[in-house]
Amino acid sequence: MAAAPRSRPVLRLVTVLVVIALSYVLMATQNSWLPKLGLDLRGGTTILLTARNVDPDEGGSIASNSLDQARGIIQNRVDALGVGESEVTISGGNQIQVSVPNMQRQELIDTVGQTAVLQFRLVYLAQPVQAPMEQPSDEPSGEPSGEQSQEPGDDGSDQPSDEPSDEPTDEASGNNRPAPQLPTVPPPSAGSEDADVPVEETLAWQPTEADYQKFLAYSCDQPREDFARQSLVTCNEDGTEKYLLGPTLIDGDQLSKASAGIPQGSVEWVVDLEFKSGGADLFGQATSQLSQQQSPMNRFAIVLDGVSISAPEVNKPITDGRAQISGNFNQNSAQQLANVLKYGSLPLAFEISSVDTVSASLGSEQLRAGLIAGAIGLALVLAYSILYYRGLFIVIAASLVIAATMTYAMMVLLGEAMGFALNLPGIAGAIVAIGMTADSFIIYFERIRDEAREGRTLRSAVASGWRRARPTVIISDSVQLISAVILFILASGAVKGFAFTLGLTTVIDLIVVVFFTHPLMELLIRTKFFGKGHTLSGLDAHHLGVDRRPRTRLAKGRA
Repeated sequence: MAAAPRSRPVLRLVTVLVVIALSYVLMATQNSWLPKLGLDLRGGTTILLTARNVDPDEGGSIASNSLDQARGIIQNRVDALGVGESEVTISGGNQIQVSVPNMQRQELIDTVGQTAVLQFRLVYLAQPVQAPMEQPSDEPSGEPSGEQSQEPGDDGSDQPSDEPSDEPTDEASGNNRPAPQLPTVPPPSAGSEDADVPVEETLAWQPTEADYQKFLAYSCDQPREDFARQSLVTCNEDGTEKYLLGPTLIDGDQLSKASAGIPQGSVEWVVDLEFKSGGADLFGQATSQLSQQQSPMNRFAIVLDGVSISAPEVNKPITDGRAQISGNFNQNSAQQLANVLKYGSLPLAFEISSVDTVSASLGSEQLRAGLIAGAIGLALVLAYSILYYRGLFIVIAASLVIAATMTYAMMVLLGEAMGFALNLPGIAGAIVAIGMTADSFIIYFERIRDEAREGRTLRSAVASGWRRARPTVIISDSVQLISAVILFILASGAVKGFAFTLGLTTVIDLIVVVFFTHPLMELLIRTKFFGKGHTLSGLDAHHLGVDRRPRTRLAKGRA
């Protein structure tokens, strides 16, 4: 009869240790030693948005798919920021709740609260707005000041460009401010204010006397009346220049691409836009007409939520469907604007109902409480192991250390790879895993005791006990893993953190028991302390409830 193949416990132990070592080497290469923490542990912001119907055709109710579409757009915006464990959920029939860890209040409001209605409008009148702290000028407000007119090239007309660009910076204010040119009597309007007019009529539109008077009376702190098919009086973001703009020529949904970057040979951040074919044709017609006009009517305004974020001059027709927004951008503001434009406009208008901030100090207290709870659970398991299993406590303690080391490494690596963030329910899942791991030990050790009671030697009991305990351990962990997967799929919010951590620790428990606990037990049973059943080993006959002498004499008699 052929001998059974010998197991290789040393090889399996070395394999586990090598895997752990490689995990920590990978952590070192990424210079990442701490897991990402969730909103409830490291602090963050939760904002509640309430949708209000802006379409009278809906009869005062929110469209069935509009709220879900808005949720998806907001989720994309938040995810594009690269923050882990962000939650965007629908609450009730008209609210969206956004929770993002480690993000400032105003930054979150700017990201998710704006409707991002993007428009391209033609500029008809432009006038610099005097800063509040500047000395009032004696000249009429409709004419440039002496300080502005003495700067050569202030209108930038001597600098041709294939793409629209902002005006040269005025040294006095640090803002892009072209010299204003206001007609004394504007020509009559040639288009309708309410109708969806063809592009030819939009390009031919001219302001009325009422538009002109509204423009002169407007100040940048006044609310804006933004209707796509009517004129718009607004200011730039800095409030240093106001404009009279024509009806919307191109809507934001004609954009196919928006990205932030620094052009080659430049040091300033810009946002590059690319139009769809229809928008590219409209943009080509508009820039062909604008390039033949005098300032300010050779400018077009890029309007976001009723505010002009850029109003560059056009010196040449742009027919390739590409435009560029430049100005006083930094990396964060350029990327944020590109993300908002890239993921589209919200289909609903929202009011900010509440903004709640979880402080980092509160999160640290919760983390400390969770760690204390985990330490108490671990201490109870170890105390039970010492009292009941004596020397086998070494196996249990070593296995728990290996499991904890692997779990920590996986949490750190998954945080870097897929944005996994450890939250308070996740810590609860890790604490539950301590009991699950202890349960695997109990199944194995009790099976060894059963085999020893049947008259097997200790070394044989370890081998046969593992063969019989292994299916039970695998089935138990499999059931737990399936439960975690189902909970992760069906749950939402922070409960997903509990399910994910529970599933992760279940897989690690199975790996540790198979590739570490059993091989370690095989090696220890070969030693005199455990193999001979020392009184303190936990494998002595009295502790196992086995009296071998009668069985030995009975066996000899039968022989």
